[in-house]
Amino acid sequence: MLESITPLLSDPAAWAALVTLVVMEVVLGIDNLIFISILSNKLPPEHRQRTRRIGIGLALVMRLALLAAIGWIVGLTAPVFDLGFHGETFDTAFSWRDLILIAGGLFLVWKATKEIHHAVDVTPSNDMLEKDKKDVVINNVGSAIVQIILLDLVFSVDSILTAVGMTDHVPIMMVAVVIAVLVMLLASDPLANFIDKNPTVVMLALGFLLMIGAVLIADGFGVHVPKGYIYAAMAFSALVEGLNMWSRNAQIKKDQAKEAAQAALNKAETAEPGV
Repeated sequence: MLESITPLLSDPAAWAALVTLVVMEVVLGIDNLIFISILSNKLPPEHRQRTRRIGIGLALVMRLALLAAIGWIVGLTAPVFDLGFHGETFDTAFSWRDLILIAGGLFLVWKATKEIHHAVDVTPSNDMLEKDKKDVVINNVGSAIVQIILLDLVFSVDSILTAVGMTDHVPIMMVAVVIAVLVMLLASDPLANFIDKNPTVVMLALGFLLMIGAVLIADGFGVHVPKGYIYAAMAFSALVEGLNMWSRNAQIKKDQAKEAAQAALNKAETAEPGV
């Protein structure tokens, strides 16, 4: 193992590949992290951090396990059945990778749609992940972890296959995965807290998951949407929402200043007769 790593330490191309892979893995991990944050925020506060760390830890284990079985992973791109339609932008020759992406995309679309419905519907439901159902917290944590594992698998397969296309060196892939997951771990609590405190951001994040689910389904059917477009759209939407939050905070401060000035004026007027 050391004999294969030592030459890479003095190879500029290997370092360039490592930096590129780390950036790519971090960007690809945003989808996973948003899902974990939203799901963990449905739990009581005392269980959220532990659930997020378990989810991210499982993501690391799954990615490293897939890298260890790199030959099997590459084999997932081989067609397993064909419905006979082959177009320039649409293909029905399905591989295991395609089936995994389609299943994961459908799950994301279903989950995001369900959470959006819960956000806009004020009628109480019997869903296991409702915040006010403290008596089923054990089942909640278990349900959250199972859903995180399912999405970890989908994102891990996509992530590793993308990495395989960028370098042939497994040690570089492993180091990149570990660094990216550590970044996810450090960012998980601040991101989850930020999402939890800003309801409009929750809706935006659910919209992201809905879009990512649709892209995964399309990718499974051979319609490849450049990921740069997806992340550019997400960044633009986040920028617009940031401006909206800035505007709302400025308005709140302005209203508070007016209330304070009015309170001071009322106090002065009340005190005048006694002077």
